[in-house]
Amino acid sequence: MHIDETQLESFIADSGLISKEDLQAAKVVASEKRQKLGEVLVSRGSLSEDDLRRMHAYILGIPFVDLKNQKLDFTVLSLIPEPIARNHNIVAFRKTDDALEVAMLDTEDLTAIDFVKKKVGLKILPRLTDDESMKWALMSYQKTLKAEFGDIIRKEAGTLGPAKDRAEGEEIDPGELKKLAEDIPVVRIVDTLLKHAILQEASDIHIEPEEAQLLVRYRIDGILRDAMVLPKSTASGITARIKVLSNLKLDEKRMPQDGRFKITAEGEQVSFRVSTLPTYYGEKTVMRLLRENAAGFTLEGLGFHGNGLEDLHRAMKLTTGMILATGPTGSGKTTTLYTMLDLLNTPRVNISTIEDPIEYQMPRVNQTQVRPEIGFSFANGLRTLVRQDPDIIMVGEIRDNETAGLAINASLTGHLVLSTLHTNSAAGAIPRLLDMKAEPFLLVSTLNIVIAQRLVRRLAANKTKYFLSKEELDNMGKTISLDRMLALLKREKVIGEADTWDKVPFYKPVVSPETPDGYQSRIGIHEVLRVNAAVKELIMKGATAGEVEEQAKKDGMMTMIEDGIFKAAQGTTSIEEVLRVVSE
Repeated sequence: MHIDETQLESFIADSGLISKEDLQAAKVVASEKRQKLGEVLVSRGSLSEDDLRRMHAYILGIPFVDLKNQKLDFTVLSLIPEPIARNHNIVAFRKTDDALEVAMLDTEDLTAIDFVKKKVGLKILPRLTDDESMKWALMSYQKTLKAEFGDIIRKEAGTLGPAKDRAEGEEIDPGELKKLAEDIPVVRIVDTLLKHAILQEASDIHIEPEEAQLLVRYRIDGILRDAMVLPKSTASGITARIKVLSNLKLDEKRMPQDGRFKITAEGEQVSFRVSTLPTYYGEKTVMRLLRENAAGFTLEGLGFHGNGLEDLHRAMKLTTGMILATGPTGSGKTTTLYTMLDLLNTPRVNISTIEDPIEYQMPRVNQTQVRPEIGFSFANGLRTLVRQDPDIIMVGEIRDNETAGLAINASLTGHLVLSTLHTNSAAGAIPRLLDMKAEPFLLVSTLNIVIAQRLVRRLAANKTKYFLSKEELDNMGKTISLDRMLALLKREKVIGEADTWDKVPFYKPVVSPETPDGYQSRIGIHEVLRVNAAVKELIMKGATAGEVEEQAKKDGMMTMIEDGIFKAAQGTTSIEEVLRVVSE
């Protein structure tokens, strides 16, 4: 299975894919660094890895297979467990009576071939494939599992007997509820439902009782979608099971309850924040999924760039002052603050937080949960935190005048304070703080940066390119200044200096079985308001949010909708998605 270097060199020379000069230069580097010629050509960008694999397949006489868009039989695919398939890039795609054809990125991986041979007891026929085919095959595991989970839930729901007829308002005995929660079909339904949601990358699960059925919905990429409909008879058992997991009172149905629990699925630890609410047809349960090991975010990965990114990094180097993240619920404010904390988290600083709830556990960070029911509020917690010798404080949310005053005072007395605020724009945070009785002279001394953000859905890979018509351009001109937007795109080097709108590409989603609406995952659109001397002067004069925003734009701030159009021109999202989110 080994490829002779001379044979490869001869084949590359004959193919004409690379010039003789480039081939000779690569040979010199390969000799000096004692590397393979193919590796050097790939590292220099002369060949792609897939080109090299196709050459290897031809030289070795091994068939090359393209699995993209092929429907793979799950009974064959599952002959190789998914973890092995992922770790060794080997998938089974065709089976005969005595042989199994496997697609691989490296046919010299004898360990993987031997493992599969021992497991299935068949002759193994290795085939080379490319990266895209391997991704498609590995994704097929997930697609089939989704369907399988749905079948399991429906099957188990069918094994439950019909709900007992009860008089209106009759309570179920707590002992009976506990027994119901431990019923094997109910346990399987709930376990499978949770794993299904994790697999779908849902952020929330809604379990909603209706007159004749139980509706399960998942929020995926910010959009609530129907996941499945279950018989009404499953409602009390599922609710009881979730209450047992989250240590809630089984017999309390008239009052809302809150709790949380954790599970480990696919090696990933996921925390579920549970809320129950009495409704006309029974208790509605909503669970927020928090992936606890979802670390490693970067500000760039969240969607920050250009001047805004530089301003943020500059503010994070300061030892005092305030950084605020604003936006509606579910706009990613907490993730932005956690990412900043992760960057600031070094052995030389003491970081303390006061949160409601604690969404991610962070090493070396002292995290405190507020408990309003016993009088432990943000204000009380913050008052105590400043006596704990912190360098950096994160306050989950500034909700009232007292918390606002304490946060400003903390930032004034030698602490860097990070917090969130519910406003629609970055400039809107200033009048909001003034409404909370913050003194203007204290604000100008402490406020460094205000971020406003929303989350937009990312376009999937199979998107289509188009250019705006005159009518579409005129419509967009009603929302933003076209001249200013074009200048911003040139500043960010998305287009050339001489380009006009007819040269700016945009993209539309393409529906496919993997991405039913053409979108996959989300990214933030932001505006980063730097409180400079000009903005401070406006605050002291009592200027409106509009006047502050105009000044910030003059100073180079890109507004949220402009950042959205910027990301649409990059092909990250669509104009329609940006307008949907910003207008919400």
